[in-house]
Amino acid sequence: MKIIIPMAGMGKRMRPHTLTIPKPLIPVAGKPIVQWLVEDIIKVCKEKVTDIAFVVGRFGEETEDRLLKIAESEGAKGHIFYQDEPLGTAHAILCAKDQLNGKIIVAFADTLFRADFTMDEDKDGIIWVSKIEDPKMFGVIKVNDSGIITDFVEKPQTFISDLAIIGIYYMKDGAYLRSEMQYLIDNNIKEKGEFQLTNALENMKKKGTKFVPGKVDEWLDCGNKDATVYTNQRVLEMHKADLKVPASVKLENSVIIQPSFIGENITLKNSVVGPHVSIGENTKVENSNVRNSIVQTNCKIVNAVIDNSMIGNFVTYAQRADDLSLGDYSAQT
Repeated sequence: MKIIIPMAGMGKRMRPHTLTIPKPLIPVAGKPIVQWLVEDIIKVCKEKVTDIAFVVGRFGEETEDRLLKIAESEGAKGHIFYQDEPLGTAHAILCAKDQLNGKIIVAFADTLFRADFTMDEDKDGIIWVSKIEDPKMFGVIKVNDSGIITDFVEKPQTFISDLAIIGIYYMKDGAYLRSEMQYLIDNNIKEKGEFQLTNALENMKKKGTKFVPGKVDEWLDCGNKDATVYTNQRVLEMHKADLKVPASVKLENSVIIQPSFIGENITLKNSVVGPHVSIGENTKVENSNVRNSIVQTNCKIVNAVIDNSMIGNFVTYAQRADDLSLGDYSAQT
C-alpha cells in the first residue's frame, strides 16, 4: 500500500501561520496535522504501508526532511515530489506518478478524521465521506440501493445528498487512476480552469469501476484558524488517555486542566492552562489564563487571557484578553 499526500497549496486562509511552514505541518495536539493524518490512515489499512509520497511546493529542505521523518516513523519510505503550478487536484496527484501503481490511498492534507472500520482493499475504489447538515460547499456523492456510488456532484445548491467527500480516496489500481488523470492532461480537459480528480473518477465509473463510500464517524477540517482550534480540541479529547505532562515542565502555583498537550521545558507560573490547550516546547506562561488554544514553541505569554486562539513560534504576548491569530516572531506587549 502507498499513500499519496498532495500538500503544495499556499494555505492562504491560514495566514499568518503558513508564511513560514506549510499548513499540514502546523501542530494540533502536539503533532503536525499531516502526521495525525498518516497515522489514522495506517490504522484502517490491512496491508502495510510501504511508501508515502508528499507532493509539495518549494518549501525548503527543512520541511522536506520533516516530512521524510514522518514517513520513516511509520516504517515507510518517504518521497518528495513537486507541484510548481496550482493546476488542480488531478495534476497534483499526477506529480507523484512514479508512485501511482498498485494499491494507493490519496489523502489531501487539510483534513483529519475518526473512523472505526478496516478498509476493504478488494473494492475497486473507496471514496471516504462524512454525513453533514449543509452540503452546499462540498463535493457530494449519490449511491444506489446496492451501496455503489452513482454520481459525483460538486457543491450542489439544491439537495442532492448529505454525504460529503472529505478528500481521502482508495484505489485498488493506482496505474489505472494515473492513466485516467494523464488523459485529462493530454486532452486539456479542465473544469473551472483546473484538472479535477473527480473528472477522472467519473470516467473510471463510466468504464465499469465500482466505487463505494467509506463513511467516517467524524470529519475534522483544518482549513482556517477557528476550524484548526476546534480540531485541536477534538484530537485532544480522542487521545486524552495518552496525554502526559513531561517531567521537564516547571509548575509554580499553576494548574493544567486536561485534556491538554504540554511540551517539553514549559514553565507555568501563577497560571491556569486548559482545557483543550496545546503548548509547544520552551514556552513560558506567567500570570495568565489560556484555554482552547494552540501555542507553538519558544513563546512568552504574560498577564494574558487567551481563548480560541492560535499563536505561532517565538511570540511574545502580554497584558491583553483576546481571540488571537498571531504568526511566528510576533510581539505584542
